[in-house]
Amino acid sequence: MKSLDKMFGLLDLFDDGRAEWTPDAMADRLDLTRSTLYRYLKALTDAGLLTSLPGAGYTLGPRIAELDYRMRLGDPLIVAARPVMAELVADIPGIALLCRRYRDRVLCVHQERGGAPIRTNYERGRARPLLRGAASRIILANMPAAALRRLHAAAPRDFARAGLGEDLAAVRATLRDIRQQGHDVTAGDLTPGVTGVAAPIFDARGAVLGSLSVTLGEARAETARVAYVADRVDLCARILSKTLAGAARATPVDEKTGVVENI
Repeated sequence: MKSLDKMFGLLDLFDDGRAEWTPDAMADRLDLTRSTLYRYLKALTDAGLLTSLPGAGYTLGPRIAELDYRMRLGDPLIVAARPVMAELVADIPGIALLCRRYRDRVLCVHQERGGAPIRTNYERGRARPLLRGAASRIILANMPAAALRRLHAAAPRDFARAGLGEDLAAVRATLRDIRQQGHDVTAGDLTPGVTGVAAPIFDARGAVLGSLSVTLGEARAETARVAYVADRVDLCARILSKTLAGAARATPVDEKTGVVENI
């Protein structure tokens, strides 16, 4: 593993739900020498990505909050989605969630609430499992075949427990049905007593980028209502995909390197 990968691996420790880590615990978990660990800690602390308090160990640093603020203001997907989502929940009382695929998880990056008093287990910044919930499954259904094979090979039992299929062929068939439908609907999959309706969002190259979903405060919504919500969510997701594609065409990119050129 490269040195930079190991250094940024320190940040992954905070995915475990622990807010604080002592140097000894870090060294034990990552099998690093003390000199290497403290070199990494100094670099991350100087960058503001980690911070330490006497007797409390290391925690995530203030730079994380600053970057989060800048992302909310400048992320093209969030900027484009915010008014669309606000209009969506004005029409459909519920919670609209904007999610991105992140590694082998799905992360909520923006949320808009309508008039319905609904509580959801997943808020902005909290990762969702890739195999459960409409917002995640619609992303999974549109992922490349190679990525699906890799994920299934690593955890076939997880796919079966999620009701996606007992083997890879069955999983592919289930996800093909979801993909062809264009949206996904789940009831109580992650949060009891609610129904989730989600549609995919694609980037300018047609790769799935994330999903737009609405959480309804009903365990079993009527078929006609679900159909209406699905149509609205699908329309909004397609608007976002087209907006992102249009923005990409307007931004000069070096075809060899994929780097945005100076304007």
